[in-house]
Amino acid sequence: MAQKEKKRYLSRLKNKYRFSIYNDQTFEEVWFLRLSRLNVMAVFGGFSFLLVSLVIVLIAFTPLREFIPGYPDTHTRRQIVQNALKVDSLERKLDYWQQYLTTLQAIVNGENPPALEAKLDTTIRTKQIVFTKSVEDSVLRTQIENNEQYNLSVNTSPTDNTVKGFHFFPPVRGEVTSSFNLTHSHFGTDIASAPNEVVVAVLEGTVTMATWTLETGYVIQIQHNGNLLSVYKHNSKLLKKAGSHVKAGEAIAIVGNSGELTTGPHLHFELWFNGTPVDAEKYIVF
Repeated sequence: MAQKEKKRYLSRLKNKYRFSIYNDQTFEEVWFLRLSRLNVMAVFGGFSFLLVSLVIVLIAFTPLREFIPGYPDTHTRRQIVQNALKVDSLERKLDYWQQYLTTLQAIVNGENPPALEAKLDTTIRTKQIVFTKSVEDSVLRTQIENNEQYNLSVNTSPTDNTVKGFHFFPPVRGEVTSSFNLTHSHFGTDIASAPNEVVVAVLEGTVTMATWTLETGYVIQIQHNGNLLSVYKHNSKLLKKAGSHVKAGEAIAIVGNSGELTTGPHLHFELWFNGTPVDAEKYIVF
């Protein structure tokens, strides 16, 4: 019985029907269409599928989707992207400050900064080290020897308790890119020089600080006679340690580009007299 009912239902779907349009006055058949239930279902099914597909395409690939409640508009999406970038910048800034505080705590405790300890390879044994001279090392040695030929051994103490009483040795030869300016809180002189240029002490004195900071990179500071202090920042390498006694013209560092506040390879040189910054260009020819 079920199969007979099924066949009967299918045959009904396939039965043809005639849809005619007549002239109301002459009863003449103007237009007709032969249809079956199956044809009607197929036509309406195909039309519904095309309609749904068209709506989906319009919503997915046109700005019409912004009119849907709950969907973010262009301004909201742009704001989301900007907030994500700001959060990423804040995370990086916090990470830098955390590294700075960790490094500062290590220095205060008399320990090596974590960044420096990570670079140390403790697995190398001293017996396995082979000392060889490279071309760069030979050039550096020659340059230092030539510079130290003119070391000042005279007494550099002032005679009139002013900066003019000193006889300075240029810390590095180059071009001044930024001069001393108290108004803009620039307490030193920026000198651009050749790469890997040797930085020398301007006067005889004692190294009171040789360290690394996040903003100024490798920094070395020398205390001289007569309440005079010289500071050398943004070096790529320090050649002296705290407590070392240096002569005027003696090599103390290598010009570099270290620290966040640098804009290129140069030396930031500061000169302090009686606790006050002074313009080094008035007393030193770079």
